[in-house]
Amino acid sequence: MRFRIIPALICHLAAAQLTACAVGPDYTRPPAEAPARFKEMKGWHKAQPRDTALPQKWWQLFNDPELTALEEQVAAANQSVAQAKAQYRQAQHLVQSSQSSLLPVAVLTGTVNRFKAASGQSLAPSGIRNLFGLGVGAVWEPDLWGKIRRQIEASTDNAQASAATLQALILSSQATLAQHYFQIKILDAQKALLDDTVAAYAKTLDITQNRYAVGVAAKSEVVQAEAQLHSARAQAVDLGAERARREHAIAVLIGKTPADFSLPKAPLEAQPPTIPVSLPSELLERRPDIAAAERQMAAANARIGIAKAAYFPSLNLAISGGYQSGDIDTLFTMARRYWALGPAGAALTLFDGGVKNAQYKQAIALHDEAVAAYRQTVLTGFQEVEDNLAALRVLAEEVQVQDKAVAAAEQALALMLNQYKAGTVSYLNVMTAQTVALSNQQVAVQLKGEQLNVAVLLIKALGGGWNERSLPTKDEADGDRKWTDYLILPVD
Repeated sequence: MRFRIIPALICHLAAAQLTACAVGPDYTRPPAEAPARFKEMKGWHKAQPRDTALPQKWWQLFNDPELTALEEQVAAANQSVAQAKAQYRQAQHLVQSSQSSLLPVAVLTGTVNRFKAASGQSLAPSGIRNLFGLGVGAVWEPDLWGKIRRQIEASTDNAQASAATLQALILSSQATLAQHYFQIKILDAQKALLDDTVAAYAKTLDITQNRYAVGVAAKSEVVQAEAQLHSARAQAVDLGAERARREHAIAVLIGKTPADFSLPKAPLEAQPPTIPVSLPSELLERRPDIAAAERQMAAANARIGIAKAAYFPSLNLAISGGYQSGDIDTLFTMARRYWALGPAGAALTLFDGGVKNAQYKQAIALHDEAVAAYRQTVLTGFQEVEDNLAALRVLAEEVQVQDKAVAAAEQALALMLNQYKAGTVSYLNVMTAQTVALSNQQVAVQLKGEQLNVAVLLIKALGGGWNERSLPTKDEADGDRKWTDYLILPVD
């Protein structure tokens, strides 16, 4: 009957600690200032009502199958993401480790000793005797002040922060891949432009050489045409190094070596998509880095309770039982059984030179730091959205103006070439017109690349297709098993 009482006693003590107080402040999310609307939304083309949120696979907005195929590989193959996933699993196991502190530590012991007793004390004629033992012991510290519960709370918040950090890394890696991808497409477009320019310059050189051959052009004009041709060829060659660097970066992002990946050349067909922009208040729920900062703030709040619980006395309870005998044959008889139950120790710090007070104040300061970091992350998020909204609006206007400049430069070049063939202008006029036309065409291509790049940055600033509801719940962050799964039910 004594052993039947022990499980019931453990359950009652466990229930008592669940209803006991937990010292320290309960967490409430500090307010973060959020504007009613984005300042740079003026003139923004809003999405249709059915498209008020970014899709989970946000890159599909660009309608580029090749980009989609690459983006699908980031979460599965990127090694930095794999590292972050392992860190999240570590955080889950830390929660389980914290939960285990609510339960007693039980140990099964077995002993076999053979020794010689002191003179006059041995029962055996030879002075040699044996001692066999088998027992079970448990030590438990009831969570009277909520220290362990606050530790579980902090560990769970850290696990959720780790999950949000993982999503922030995935989003950042996917956005970086899209930026490299579009920049490669822009480089290919620039290369095609330069190839066309080289072909045009080669024809101009032929005309100049023919004019020189019949004595209507100077040798200097031929040299200038040759120099301009070689300069354009050099620019085309130079683009190869930048393209290779970005191609290698994509390979690493999808978990491959640069030697195992190549991106074929293809024309740039993607257009900046219409990006749905939600209200500023929703940004707090859509960015994983903001969610991570908020969860870290909650963990810091729980650690204040841990530090405060150190002021209160600690109590350890111990229970043990088993069998002990000098003869193995009689070890498991009732006469050789023993048990013990009682406090193993209680301690209250009377003087520590201010250590606990310093640790408590440090926990408060760390919480204040986490609050400031959270609010700064929120402000940075608003800034990034505003920056990219403004950039997209200005770029759209700039593209329209630049398209007109390209058309005018090409028309001027055509007129100048006709006049040069007719002998009414010098080659210097042609070279100037060609330079202006090429420069404007290059700027037009670069502006299109900037539009795509800023579109990706805006999607990233808006949190991609992520939402705070994607965070693991408290139970999911706790891991596979809860400490209540280990409770011993009373025996009737």
